[in-house]
Amino acid sequence: MGRPVGRTIFKLTAGAVSKLRTPGYYGDGGNLWLQVSPAGTKSWVFRFTLAGRAREMGLGPVLDVSLAEARDRAQECRRLVREGVDPIEQRRERMAATKTSVPMFATAAEAYITAHGPKWRNAKHREQWRATLTTYAAPVIGQMPVHLVETSHVLAILRPIWTAKTETARRLRQRIEAVLDWATVAGYRTGSNPARWKGHLDVLLPDPGKVATVEHHAALPYTKMHEFMLALRQQPGTAARAVELIALTACRTSEAFNAKAGEFDLDAAIWTIPGERMKAGREHRVALSRQAVRLLRTLAHDDAGHVFPGAKERKPLSNMAGLQLLKRMGLGDYTVHGLRATFKTWATEQTSYPRDTVEGALAHTVRDKVEAAYLRGDALEKRRRLMQAWADYCDRPAQGGAVVGMKARAA
Repeated sequence: MGRPVGRTIFKLTAGAVSKLRTPGYYGDGGNLWLQVSPAGTKSWVFRFTLAGRAREMGLGPVLDVSLAEARDRAQECRRLVREGVDPIEQRRERMAATKTSVPMFATAAEAYITAHGPKWRNAKHREQWRATLTTYAAPVIGQMPVHLVETSHVLAILRPIWTAKTETARRLRQRIEAVLDWATVAGYRTGSNPARWKGHLDVLLPDPGKVATVEHHAALPYTKMHEFMLALRQQPGTAARAVELIALTACRTSEAFNAKAGEFDLDAAIWTIPGERMKAGREHRVALSRQAVRLLRTLAHDDAGHVFPGAKERKPLSNMAGLQLLKRMGLGDYTVHGLRATFKTWATEQTSYPRDTVEGALAHTVRDKVEAAYLRGDALEKRRRLMQAWADYCDRPAQGGAVVGMKARAA
């Protein structure tokens, strides 16, 4: 069915808007235009003349603003123009009036984490949010009023790591987008989200799925563990002791940094990590080597029970402390988490321990349901011998070639 002859407004349809691809301006009538950019993005524009001056005001992207919403916004703009009010200047004045109350991005990010933290599975997820935003976003926009963050700022954050740390960058973009969405709903921002992907950043950055499929944690070669442990034990501070425990137990960074004194039975040489702090959500017992027990006996805990207290009172060590330590040691190319891969490679190449024993030491879930049905216990004593062999290996200069057997000396 065709349009009525002489129609001056509502010329566009939702179907036509979705199909238009050729760059240019397409009028809906009543000063409302659809702009299709050379990159293919679509946005609404209100074009008007006031006091003899032609002006153009963005009303938002098609992705976020429907045709009906754009018409409503254009109608309000036409009313202002009839009254002699410049809608662009009015918007600027409204933003300026609220500028003093607009939070910085870092403050908005913390508010978002506080609001959504209870729905996340564990504290580790919250710390991952804080760590990525603090490390990558804060240097660029951390102290910027949240309403001033634009696409150029988001790109300045993402581009340096988009190909080198693709998975981290992908999650970081999602987190920035979520914080800015929060700011919009809270009334601190207007307009489209500069961190959105579809119809926006996807035309400026390559598809992350085609850049890299897996981002591995850089692992120190196991032949360098003796040299590493000697250097690590010479480092002062809480972070060095936490990384030493990680190296000796092959545990995850968050499991060690958030450890509490009540989890350790040093007489029995067992560390019991509660399920809420484990990736699989199940309690995990760690067999402690003599070296690990000796280390733990030298440590004191804070009033909250944290074995590795952080800079903030009654708070554990930040996950970033481990990376900063490695950088100070001249090992910035590696990660603390990579020590788990170092241990697994050593166990696979230099010992004859069964795979399930090694995987159990890493607290990995057995994926095969038939195999899992036969693994009723946690093979703690087998793992104890394995972890003692590992700690002893770390104490010896690398010899190469010797395979550690199942009868390695127990603790």
